[in-house]
Amino acid sequence: MKVLVSEQIAQKGIERLTQEGVSVDVKAGLSREEFLKIIGEYDGLIVRSNTQVNEELYQHAPRLKVVGRAGNGVDNIEMEGATKRGIVVVNTPESNVVSAAELTIGLMFATCRNIPQLHNRLKERVWDRAGLKGMELQGKTVGIVGLGRIGSLVATRMKSFGMNIIAYDPYISDARFKKYGVEKKEKLEELMAQCDILTVHTPKTEETYGIIGKEQFKAAKKGLTVINCARAGIVNEEALIEAMKEKIVKRVGIDVLEGEPHATSPLLDLDNVIVTPHAGADTVEAQDNVGITVAQEVISALRGEIVPNAVNLPTLPMQEFDTIKAYLKLGETLGKMYYQLEKEAIEKVEILYRGEVAALETSVITLAILKGLFEPVLKERINYVNANVIADSRGVTVTESKESTVKNYLTLITLKVISKDKEFTISGTTFGKGELRIVEINGYEFDVNPTPYMVVAENHDKPGVVGQMGTLLGVAKVNIATMQLGRKLTEQQAMMVLAVDSVVTKETLDFLGGVEGILRVRFVKI
Repeated sequence: MKVLVSEQIAQKGIERLTQEGVSVDVKAGLSREEFLKIIGEYDGLIVRSNTQVNEELYQHAPRLKVVGRAGNGVDNIEMEGATKRGIVVVNTPESNVVSAAELTIGLMFATCRNIPQLHNRLKERVWDRAGLKGMELQGKTVGIVGLGRIGSLVATRMKSFGMNIIAYDPYISDARFKKYGVEKKEKLEELMAQCDILTVHTPKTEETYGIIGKEQFKAAKKGLTVINCARAGIVNEEALIEAMKEKIVKRVGIDVLEGEPHATSPLLDLDNVIVTPHAGADTVEAQDNVGITVAQEVISALRGEIVPNAVNLPTLPMQEFDTIKAYLKLGETLGKMYYQLEKEAIEKVEILYRGEVAALETSVITLAILKGLFEPVLKERINYVNANVIADSRGVTVTESKESTVKNYLTLITLKVISKDKEFTISGTTFGKGELRIVEINGYEFDVNPTPYMVVAENHDKPGVVGQMGTLLGVAKVNIATMQLGRKLTEQQAMMVLAVDSVVTKETLDFLGGVEGILRVRFVKI
């Protein structure tokens, strides 16, 4: 696999890629023309915030499987084109949260105590504090927009300074506000009216772009300090400058500017504005964390594994990741069985989660099932990213349902595939440390440990059939590892699942299909 790193990341990240056998080219500073000329050679791309990953790039990158963003936001990456092509987009939201929170607090101190201005005066040999009287933080109110990872770290730290903490975040539960001892504000204007310091920690989306503008500043408390270490544009720069002229905003500390890295904002010319060049993640620790994390995520994506920080996948909390891995493997296995046992075109897929699995993020398991379902019959790339898109494009309806209890098992996943003339079902569970079991196929009950090669046969339930199957496989030099038999006594039919050690040829399958009593036989490869 080849990976292009188009913007600098920590050397430890490069070393992690090479340790895993990835061929890495670090080519920062390429012109767009040069970049597009070579991107077609690469399976993976690692960027920061300057490289524009868009439709133009995708059209030049037929091999591309993963884009890694070394940082938090992904506003320079066009998601729809990536998802459509099955390109995994990953980022590193946890790696620089402490650094970003600490810079936010640093800017609070710097703005409230005029530290850079005082520093500059003294460097010029002027011992003068006139006009630069500061403001204490103790007893003041800080208003946080976005109580996610970074916002909650800021809240925790500012509490120790004796500050009152209020926050606005309509997508965070009341329980999280309570956990951090933060007072929830239902309206942004209400927060603006009460806080002495405003700090922003929300991602930039269509909804949040310009969320703090002219109307919000009209509601603000006079003498407001504004801190933005999140994304440019969340605080409207024109409205901010106007609010400063009207003495609504007294001080600004800002790490992000419109048009960066070639920012021409008028904020740069104002004495009561402290600016830093998007340095929120610029610590040794954060850069090492970011580099190592993005490298590992790119490696996992190239291997076809699920990645917790894949942006174009359902959110998968890290604490659930280890728990859910076995279910992902089970789901993919159940999906792979269908087209190897049946040939009818799928119209509808129904997935029933019962027991312990019903409490997890099952939408990711559904993607695993769809990936397994379509992989055997489609030549195009199928993965967790585009599995839903593929199903939709083929007119397949997908539904999920959950039940908290199930008889005989702690957990059970049942896949029902509905075609024009029939229904197919298969169920599976997990035991111990992620051991998989197929426990039902079309009403036949088993306890099958799925293996890479299996022979599945339906037959009349009468003596001699199983023996002849074993004999013919032996003649073909195919070794049988295990065999499971399921029966339907009322129909006098049975199904056998044989785990074998090697591929079974079409000729051998034809021989097996000719055994008296065999209704049909299939070779399954997992």
